[in-house]
Order: sequence, then structure tokens, then C-alpha cells
Amino acid sequence: MLEGYCWPQSALPGERVDLLVSTSSGAFDVEVVREGAEPAVVWRAEAVAGAEHPVPTTASADGCGWPPAISIPVDEGWPSAYHSVRLAAGGEHADAFFAVRPREPAPILLVLSTSTYAAYNDWGGPSLYMGGTRVSLERPLASGFLRKPEPSLRKAQDVPDIEALAYFGWAEAHGLSPWSGGAGWWTWERPFVAWAEREGYTIDVATSQDLERHPQVLEGHRLFLSVGHDEYWSWRMRDAVESFVGGGGNAAFFGGNTCWWQVRFEDDARSMTCFKYRVDEDPVAGTDDARRITGCWSDRRIERPESAMTGLSFSRGGYSRYGAGVPRASGAYTVWRPDHWAFESTDLRYGDALGLADAIVGYEVDGTELMLVDGVPVPTHEDGAPETLEVLASAPARLWSQDEQPSRYVDEPGELEHVASALFGEFAAANLHRLEHNNAVVGCFTVPGGGTVFNAGCTDWTCGIEGGDDAVRRVTANVLARLSS
Repeated sequence: MLEGYCWPQSALPGERVDLLVSTSSGAFDVEVVREGAEPAVVWRAEAVAGAEHPVPTTASADGCGWPPAISIPVDEGWPSAYHSVRLAAGGEHADAFFAVRPREPAPILLVLSTSTYAAYNDWGGPSLYMGGTRVSLERPLASGFLRKPEPSLRKAQDVPDIEALAYFGWAEAHGLSPWSGGAGWWTWERPFVAWAEREGYTIDVATSQDLERHPQVLEGHRLFLSVGHDEYWSWRMRDAVESFVGGGGNAAFFGGNTCWWQVRFEDDARSMTCFKYRVDEDPVAGTDDARRITGCWSDRRIERPESAMTGLSFSRGGYSRYGAGVPRASGAYTVWRPDHWAFESTDLRYGDALGLADAIVGYEVDGTELMLVDGVPVPTHEDGAPETLEVLASAPARLWSQDEQPSRYVDEPGELEHVASALFGEFAAANLHRLEHNNAVVGCFTVPGGGTVFNAGCTDWTCGIEGGDDAVRRVTANVLARLSS
């Protein structure tokens, strides 16, 4: 047995990170690797004394509480980056991580979606997808979140049987957590960072908790960056990013299902609470702090839809090529406004398919309520979308209803019914119909007196970058170049 995690999950140069390990071997080796275009070993230790520690029955909610096995010194010369911590003992291997925050900011700051890692993590007990309402960050991440065997399988795959969830079978066959397809460093953030560094961009790195505890981490940067699946946000996280953009900073979301659930960090951001579909059980419901209920941000009781920050919402998107969410869609966006600066030098024209080769419009996606003006989609703004939002491209998407996913929604409303109830107070037929035919959207808007926000609207955008799609890469480069200068 070999398991480990780092605490804290981020540090500044000159600080230290504890490595907490439980192993049945008497000793273990550790290697710290700075990840980027070319992974580089920056620190190692051999034959570190090891011991086996019990896993508390409440580890998933309260953490492990293991003693530090060794402390990793973060050298003053280490640049900001994601750092893999690779453990080895008795033929076994395990993975941990930490981020080095910047002292001297580069133009771009990527904030890892570590709150979403924690929400999906099923190590030591139930995740937020298994009945839990509180999860600890002080524990290992289950296998598959930080490293996967190659070639990795995507969560949304082109499979003949639309009900098949191929990833879960593949994960089981490789000894990975079935939840590792929806979160973690490996799938989206890792290839994005590697490509960006090869293209010459310097990208600083921080964590979700840093926006909560160290919002000053945004200072000095021009562009805030979110990649992949950044689903769980606290009030203070949003305050930090919205203040940054309102003050002239820019933001780019190369992901989907972004900022869907509100969470509360507790115990100095060592744990995280989210009641999700059981939001009425949240202790703050019905109190003076009712806006802090940990349901979806678009809930009428919170009055702070995520679209105010990102431009888009999962409530007007949903799923594509996953389960019953438009299962046979092409996986491409239809381009509507090819003259927008984001499409410069792409040779994309009106009606072209963006991301077709790699089916980038897959898994979970964000959109906005649309209407046609002169045959081209524009926002209705009735869902809280910013007045300056431009729809650059779109693709069909759908929220699952209870009868479309009966294996998932047993004796409870489906995603469609839940969202209609949260937004409109009940899932009456008229409310369901309003959300039945959604779209993934690529959108862009400016904040009056502030900065610019670009949103790619789909979790699998990075698949186009990794797959070598020239147009997807060019759009990404256009956004990074324009918004980081």
C-alpha cells in the first residue's frame, strides 16, 4: 500500500510543502517534477522513512490527519507551475501534487480547478456525487485524477450505444476511479499547459483555494485562465475574479460547466461543503445568509447567475455526445461571426465547423438563451447574460430529463427538472420546454469600464489543441495573445 498527498496544495518560493504518506513499506522514494512543455525533475529524496497510517472512517469529509513524512523545500528559484509528486515503494507508485504560486507575476495566471478535483474525489469515502455534502482536501486523490495510462479515454466518446458509459469500464480495467474522467489535472489542464509553453507563453499557476484565501494572487496579471472542468466556486472566488475583470483584467474560460455550483470552504479551506440537489437541507437556507446556499449559482434564491462572470451558463447548455445529451451530434461548433478578432487568421467562414476532427463539443457545455436576428443567433439576455455578449459559434446541447437517464435519476428529478425548479420555482411543462433545446456557445463580452471575457463553452476544447486542430489552436492563441497583453 502506498498513498500520499501534499499540504498545503500551493506555496510561494521559499516556503515548504509537507508530504503526508502512508505506506506498508519501511521506506519510499519521492520525485518532484515541474510540469510543462518539458517535464523536469526539480527535487528528489530516496529511502524516506515510511509508516502505515489508518484511514479514518470519515476521511472523505474530515481528511486523513496523517503526520508529515517529509517536508519539500520550494526553492526560491522555482518558477510558478504545477508540480507532480511521484512516490515509489516496493514496486508500487502513487501521485500527489502542489502548485508554486508566483512572486513575480507573468501576464497569465491559470487557476487549477482543485475545488472540482475535491468534489469528484472518491478516495476514502463518498464524493459529492455519492451522497456526500462535505469533502476534505487533506487526503490523497483517487487513482486517475493526476495521472492516467496512455492512450487515455475521454469521458464523452463516440460509441455505438448511446447509453454506454465507456469511460467507466476503461477506468475499472485500469484500476482508476470511475470519477476521474470528470476532474483532475491530467485530462484538460496538463495538455493545455504543455502546448501553451511550447508556443512561448509563460503561465503562472495557483489553486481554487488561493482565490479564496489569497485573492491577491491575481495582482499583476493581465489574464485569468480557467481550463477544462471548473465546476465548483465559492463566493470569495467569484468576488476575486469579478473584481479583477471589473478593474481592467481579462478572463478566458477554455472549459464548460464552469462555476455551476456554489460551495463554502471551511476550516481555512481544508474542507468544502456543497449540498447540490439537496440544497434545501443546507443549514443556511432560510436564514439571513440564504444567498450562500450551496446549490447552483443560477438558483433564483442566490440571485448571482454564473453568466454574470463567464457570459454563459450550464442551465442553457448541458450535455453533448454524452449519455442522452444530443448523442449523435457532430462535436463541432457552427461559426456565426467569422470576422470576430478571436477567429483572425483561422480561415473560418460563416457556417464552418470548428473542432470537428476532435469533437470538441463534448461532455458538459455552457450556453445562453438565444433568438435569431436576421438569421444569426443573439442572446435574449433573459438568463442574466451580459448586455455586451456576442455569440461567435454554437452547437446543440441538452439537459437530461429524468426519463432520459433513468439509471441515474432514480426516484428523483432529472437535471432538466432540477434546473427548471431552481431557476423558475417549479418544473412545470412551460418551464421545462424553455430549457429543453439548449446550445453550447463560444462567446465573448466586455465589462463596461473593465476587461474582456472569452468563453469557449465546452469542457473538451483542449482535445482540439491536443489533437492538433489548426483552427482551435489559432483561436486559443488569439485569445491568449490579445487578452494577456
